[in-house]
Amino acid sequence: MNRRLRVAVGCDRMANRYNWMADTSPEAFAAWVEIQRRMTPGEKLVQVLEMIAMGMRATEDRVREDHPRASEREVFLRAAAERLGRETVIRVYGWDPEGEEAP
Repeated sequence: MNRRLRVAVGCDRMANRYNWMADTSPEAFAAWVEIQRRMTPGEKLVQVLEMIAMGMRATEDRVREDHPRASEREVFLRAAAERLGRETVIRVYGWDPEGEEAP
């Protein structure tokens, strides 16, 4: 690993700072940082949007497990309540997630 990159990523100290990549070698972490550095803003945005969509699908999947008889509308509303909060869902969609099934 060259000195400039080692300084930029803080070597293994940055990878372990919040323990989010503690199982990653300093070389692998440096390679990941380099890949991120070379990405265009558009590519980075696409990656962020894909991660958001993945998180939303995971929330919807969890709602389906908890409420197997829920309609797709109810799944959408319950997932929205997890992301936005109960009061917002009541105000915006007119549905209380603590009530009965969705309209």
